[in-house]
Amino acid sequence: MAEENTVFVGKKGTMAYVLAVVTQMNQQNTKEVLIKARGKAISRAVDVAEIVKNKFVTNVKINGINISTEEINTEDGSILKVSAIEIKLVK
Repeated sequence: MAEENTVFVGKKGTMAYVLAVVTQMNQQNTKEVLIKARGKAISRAVDVAEIVKNKFVTNVKINGINISTEEINTEDGSILKVSAIEIKLVK
């Protein structure tokens, strides 16, 4: 999937990401959008997917959820393991 069809969820408010997903699905006539998040933002990503599915684009379906652990190098050189999620929404 192309990078432009991906929404990375971080520290902004949930509705900012909902707007990003809905905009991509409507404006670019995109058939699928991938929502990605790591760590504490995972619950926000799930909220975004559910709000989009239930309130804004009711014909969208969750086509797949992938979970993984990513290793990140910290500033002091140690490796930190962080949970990650990808949620694929398809029209």
